[in-house]
Amino acid sequence: MKLGFTRKKLNNTEAEEVVKTQQVSSEEQRSDGREPMIAVRGLCKSFGDNKVLQDLDLSVYEGELLGLIAKSGEGKTALIECIVGASDFDEGSVTLDGFDVTYEPTEAKSTFGYVAELPICYESMTGYDYLEFVANIYRITEGDFIRNTEYLCERLDLPEQKLCEQINTYSVATKQKLCIVASLIYNPKIWILDNPSALLDTMTADTLKKMLRDYANHSKAVLVATNNVDLVAKVCDKAAIIHNGKISTVHDLNKEPNKRIQLSKIFADTYRRR
Repeated sequence: MKLGFTRKKLNNTEAEEVVKTQQVSSEEQRSDGREPMIAVRGLCKSFGDNKVLQDLDLSVYEGELLGLIAKSGEGKTALIECIVGASDFDEGSVTLDGFDVTYEPTEAKSTFGYVAELPICYESMTGYDYLEFVANIYRITEGDFIRNTEYLCERLDLPEQKLCEQINTYSVATKQKLCIVASLIYNPKIWILDNPSALLDTMTADTLKKMLRDYANHSKAVLVATNNVDLVAKVCDKAAIIHNGKISTVHDLNKEPNKRIQLSKIFADTYRRR
């Protein structure tokens, strides 16, 4: 999938000025001085007259696993697509590891691995050829490619024999496994996932939960958008709820562990409010 950064390009001088003005301010930094790996500021997104995202702010830090939850149609996928540069937005900014997705698209794209809700890959390739293709884009060494492929495929129960077959023969669940492997093959600083477990069997979904937690524990920033409140309650550090186009609340589930038990009720109560 070629991610399209479609917003209007400025000349070099204008772009440099915009990037400078959109750097995360000291007030937005954590108390320990670190800036967020994912910083969304004042994001607005409309489809025609329908305002899906309105002045939305979101931060995800190194070593943090943030779960983004919302009812269907509240803008989870729209937000994720804006963050990864697959969709244009009207106002605001998105920076990934300090790179603006609009004005520094190449640098921004190099920071993250992305798993879409539906698997997207070149189906005329074999699974192995597709992983090799991704590895070449990110210029990882042959040794790292072999080690990472073996490790990730073993964790996701994706046999070597299956990698030798064309992707168009795979089940949808197997394609999703391949996309998860491809998203991590180059060990990105940021991992972004949109409802990734919806197509997976129970055992693989449980494995993915552990992988999400493990990846954040290795000083990576992980953002997962999901309809699965239970997943967020069990493994995430924070839970952010989208309501009326904004982040309604962000709950720190480590500082307030009781919120893990209460998260389903909190989620339901959010949408009862008018």
